[in-house]
Amino acid sequence: MARQAASMKKTRTRYSQDYKAEALALSDRIGISAAARELGLQPSQLYQWRAKAQQRQSASEREQALADENARLKRQLAEKSEELEIAKKAAVYFAKSLK
Repeated sequence: MARQAASMKKTRTRYSQDYKAEALALSDRIGISAAARELGLQPSQLYQWRAKAQQRQSASEREQALADENARLKRQLAEKSEELEIAKKAAVYFAKSLK
């Protein structure tokens, strides 16, 4: 009898990202405990899904901030390169006129 119980393990259910997003939206509307009861989930599962979603959100915000900073620095580098080229041309011009 003990052997049969050991071999009848529960399989882990995988939920899609869409399902998780809809479950989190439902939990925002009616509360986590009520949503968990309605969906047949544990409240801790919804809390974990919410934490992971917030991490992904903050990671994408950081990536966007880094992309904005990268674009700003590229523009600044282009401006400084242009100013340097103008200064080099002016130096060559004035060096020729001194001879």
